[in-house]
Amino acid sequence: MTDNFIQLKKDDSILRIGIKDENGNPTGEHLEFDLEDIELPLRYQELVEKIKKNGVNLRNELIIIEKREDVKGKKLFSRNQEDKIKAVQNYYKNQIEAYNMLLGENGVQKLLNGRPIHYTTLAEIDEIIEQQIAPYFEDTMSRITNKVKEKYGNFGNKKEDTVEVVE
Repeated sequence: MTDNFIQLKKDDSILRIGIKDENGNPTGEHLEFDLEDIELPLRYQELVEKIKKNGVNLRNELIIIEKREDVKGKKLFSRNQEDKIKAVQNYYKNQIEAYNMLLGENGVQKLLNGRPIHYTTLAEIDEIIEQQIAPYFEDTMSRITNKVKEKYGNFGNKKEDTVEVVE
């Protein structure tokens, strides 16, 4: 008896973006996005919302810390200074989770290529997503819509395609 195989087609909808270090040398890491994933634009939208929310939460937390009376801490810093550091650490953690929701597992770490997370690296990731990745997402919806139109016709544009609601 011979084995039968199914030959899969190459998936042209997968966007694979390689990552280079600051000297232009490939890091060996890459990010992958399925451009036909209908949830991709929704995850991008959710990312934008979470980033804003995380910023507001950090600002509010820092305001609360600033308004309360400060006391000497157990070590070098005062209690308020320690709490500010913890608030920023929590902010970084939340930002990484939000970015990785879109970029995939360890996406932030791949983009940072061993560099530590801090405010300027977050701004750098924002810029990379906005300028180099998000434009592909904008094409996703039109590509999916066009494929549906090709298969099922130009729905909703003819009078017989519309449904009249009678009350």
